[in-house]
Amino acid sequence: MVVSSYRNQETTDMKYYIEDQAWEAILSFFKKKKAIHNKNEEKIRQFIEAIWFIARTGCQWRLLPDYYGCWYSVYRRFKRWVDKGIWEALMDHVKVDVDIESMMIDATIVRAHACSSGYIKGNQEEAALGRSKGGFSTKIHALVDALGNPLKFILTAGQRNDITQAENLTKDVQNTTVIGDKGYDSSAFVESLENKGCEVVIPPKSNRKVQREYDKHIYKERHLIECFFGKIKHFRRIFSRFDKAPATFLAFLNFVGALIWLR
Repeated sequence: MVVSSYRNQETTDMKYYIEDQAWEAILSFFKKKKAIHNKNEEKIRQFIEAIWFIARTGCQWRLLPDYYGCWYSVYRRFKRWVDKGIWEALMDHVKVDVDIESMMIDATIVRAHACSSGYIKGNQEEAALGRSKGGFSTKIHALVDALGNPLKFILTAGQRNDITQAENLTKDVQNTTVIGDKGYDSSAFVESLENKGCEVVIPPKSNRKVQREYDKHIYKERHLIECFFGKIKHFRRIFSRFDKAPATFLAFLNFVGALIWLR
């Protein structure tokens, strides 16, 4: 009853949170997508603002303010776009002027709410869910450019080692500088990058028999990927995982990643 009373008092004036310049870039993408009904610009923006609200606040879908429309209709449309890969395509569209002077890889753990379990019964690894003393968790593996802008995301269970996704993250990386922490200190991985013409800036682990040299000055730039993780975790839907399907959580990541590019 408290929620119902609150919703009845909401204003009908919807506030736009996405800046006009960023919206113009997003709209240009929609106009090129044949799978999207783009004749009514106002309704498209209303829908995207609704997704922004869900991502930023982390609220349940059914608590979406009325002025964004029927929450179930918004959810169904969002899910259809997930299945069509539109959110990933959106981030690819806004990735312009990628600074390939260097690239950074790292991973961060986010807590997963209990409601995110049960999507794939008996196979939490496939659902990118892991168990620990702290409960469910998901690990976000990311590749960013020299300015800390996102290029690629991979999801795994929270307990997976960072190095397990290093090859997948850097699959298309070549002729640049790759920066990572000690978690990526693997002879096979380093050799793979060097074979692709990359300079490797990864500090060696202390238990290595032969310590490898690395550029400590360039390594200082690695703080940019840590700053990036801080930016995306301002969005509560990223800071904590509530989505059962990993594809849905990844869609929110791509949407927020696109917003980072448009800042």
